[in-house]
Parts: sequence; structure tokens; C-alpha cells
Amino acid sequence: MKRFKFPLEKVLQLRKYKEEECKIALGQAISVLNMIENKIKETAVKHHQAAFQRFNEPLDMASWDLYILRLEQEAEKLAAQAAQAQIVVDEKRALYLEAQKDLKAIEKLKEKQKKAYRKEMLDNEMAEVDDITSARYISG
Repeated sequence: MKRFKFPLEKVLQLRKYKEEECKIALGQAISVLNMIENKIKETAVKHHQAAFQRFNEPLDMASWDLYILRLEQEAEKLAAQAAQAQIVVDEKRALYLEAQKDLKAIEKLKEKQKKAYRKEMLDNEMAEVDDITSARYISG
């Protein structure tokens, strides 16, 4: 019996590659977003600690106020970066889902053609067996 050969195998491989590339890009974008979110958490902890220290050291209140102000500005900047990173993550996720959908479409087509091929091969084998049995019955 002849082996099944999918005529769009190169397209399937290309779509697998594209899906894997989109998956990697999504992972990198999520990594950047997580890094920014971690910096936001660190800044919040520093802000809390600075506010506590401000009241413990009344002589240095002005310098603590400036430090707290800088931390608040940094937090705002990081929040804007996080919003941008979230947009990038959403775009990468959409591209990944589209690539995944395209890959599944080709895989379903391959599976459907493979099933039809197997059915045709089995039908041919059955026809050959019937021919052989009929020939023996007629000659015998």
C-alpha cells in the first residue's frame, strides 16, 4: 500500500513555524509586561517605606518629600509603560491566535484527506480481495 502524501505539507510546515514564532513573540511581550509590573510593585514598596521613614526622621522631611515625589513620578511613568506593554501583549496574542487558527485549518484538512485516502485504499483492497475470491470461485 502506498503511503499518504499531503500535497500542502510545505504550507503546513510554514504555518507551524509561523505559529511557533508568534508564540515566542507573545512570550517575550508577556515577559516585558511582567518585568514592568514587578518594577511597579517595587516602587510601591519603596514609596510605603519612604512615607514611613519621613515621619520617623522629621529633620529630613524635605528630602523624603522629594524622594516620595520622585517615586510617584516613576510609578506614573511605569504605569504608562505597562499600558503600552499590555497593548503589545494583546496584539501579539491576537497574532498568535490567528496563526494557531490557520495551523489548525491546515491540520484538519490534512486529517480529512488522510482519512479519505485510507478509506480509498481499504475500498481498493476489498475490491481486489473480491476479485481474487470471484476468480477462484469461477475457476474452481
